[in-house]
Amino acid sequence: MTQDLHGKLTVVDGLIVANWSRSLFQAMHDGGLTAANCTACVWEDFPTAMKAVADWKSWIRENSDLLLQVYTTEDIRRAKAEGKVGIILGWQNTSGFGDYLPLVQVYKELGLGIVQLTYNTANSVGCGCYESRDGGLTDFGRELIDELNRVGILVDLSHVGADTARDAIRYSKQPVAFSHCLPAAMKPHPRNKTDEDLRLIAEHGGFVGVTAFPPFLKKGNDSSVDDVVDAVSHVLNLVGEAQVGIGTDFTQDHGRDFFDYITQDKGHARQLTEFGDIVMPDGFRRIEDFPNLTAAMERKGWPERLIAKVMGENWAGHLHTVWGA
Repeated sequence: MTQDLHGKLTVVDGLIVANWSRSLFQAMHDGGLTAANCTACVWEDFPTAMKAVADWKSWIRENSDLLLQVYTTEDIRRAKAEGKVGIILGWQNTSGFGDYLPLVQVYKELGLGIVQLTYNTANSVGCGCYESRDGGLTDFGRELIDELNRVGILVDLSHVGADTARDAIRYSKQPVAFSHCLPAAMKPHPRNKTDEDLRLIAEHGGFVGVTAFPPFLKKGNDSSVDDVVDAVSHVLNLVGEAQVGIGTDFTQDHGRDFFDYITQDKGHARQLTEFGDIVMPDGFRRIEDFPNLTAAMERKGWPERLIAKVMGENWAGHLHTVWGA
């Protein structure tokens, strides 16, 4: 039953930051992914960010038997119909724009669909979750959100500091998202979100993608796929079933250098946190294991309607609201 159900679903992963390759794209396809927010940039400046987008264009062209680029939610539907994986280009920082707002439109036309305001620390927009003092959203940050709203790029607040995130939730004219997070009520951690903040984003029409990244799960590396479903259930109980999805944060095929890069400020400065060895949840070790997540929801007695929403329909609906197509 599970494999049949999973095969029918529109499956959207709200964030993957893997080591991109042909084998990784095949893993996404084998896992039954319809579309995913694929991190193209973390700390990059404009020239490096533009090169990263160019690289993605090449990968999509060279692997067109597996991939297609997503510009609108109709492309997500097309990916499902054609048995391909839809690639949503996403950034986990706004450094690629520099201070030049007209670049937002340029990147939108290149297919950039989701942008996180800050990555862990402060930038010209606001503060990150590991910053010792959160000064909130800057005036430039408000201008940038206005432009992201105008062109139809989803504002992501997953690694953003709590005060900056609250400012953005309240300021943005379009609903925003925590694309990949977990509840602080289940494990206190700078990257996890309080129940109050989860309710706040939902009250403003926003979205919550629940991650499977083990440092943020209650049992850490001893977690299982059932623990991921329990975290989803916690969020569902807070915000309702229409504004919750999955954002795994899979780092598949990355080595130690990558984790050193993402746990230092700007990729090379002060150490922000230590993850140690990363062991993804039992039963959900790899992207290929996505059907096991559907199976775990079935074991919990979830109706097919709810599984379909959480596994991807909710993401598709939220993106349609923000993108306008």
